[in-house]
Amino acid sequence: MPLNFLTADREQDADPAAHSGEAPQPFEERDEWRRPYRPGPWRVAGGALILLLSSYLLISTVIIAFAGAYPAAAVCAVLSAVVITLALRLLRVGVWVSAHGLRQTGLFSTVTLPWREVAAVRTAQQPVRWLGLPRTVQGQALVVVRAGAAGPTAEGEPLRTLLTDHNADFLNRVPAFEQAADVIEAWHDESRGA
Repeated sequence: MPLNFLTADREQDADPAAHSGEAPQPFEERDEWRRPYRPGPWRVAGGALILLLSSYLLISTVIIAFAGAYPAAAVCAVLSAVVITLALRLLRVGVWVSAHGLRQTGLFSTVTLPWREVAAVRTAQQPVRWLGLPRTVQGQALVVVRAGAAGPTAEGEPLRTLLTDHNADFLNRVPAFEQAADVIEAWHDESRGA
């Protein structure tokens, strides 16, 4: 049985003229917020487990509603909505960049800095938290230093470290961490030159 959709893809890949400027290139739209790396397997697995828990809560909601206990079903539905929101927020945690600046998204808070307020972006060897737990290990961290009050050349306090080689995105993926850090540093250098 012929699979026509597979041959069509191969023909397009073989013809470089088919890709001549028709599709937008990655990072072409510089005004949109984007994460310069993919979420790691630990973060995705954590989000999937939380969504699994929410599916159990939704099934419980249906069972309780069929039993006639509507206030308890409403409580269960609200709880499942909170758990789904938590899972989606967990998947959005990380560092985001655009032409406007740098955004660090945490589980409960977000800090956005315009590039003019970022004095330095660099990697540093320091104790880092392993998967966000209290246990610390020696590792690399992407340090973002705010510009000081005296001017853009004076360094202020660093932002909370969110990007490390031992967090849920980069555990056992050191080359991916280094590539993401290089991309964020390049965004900073390009914004400083503009």
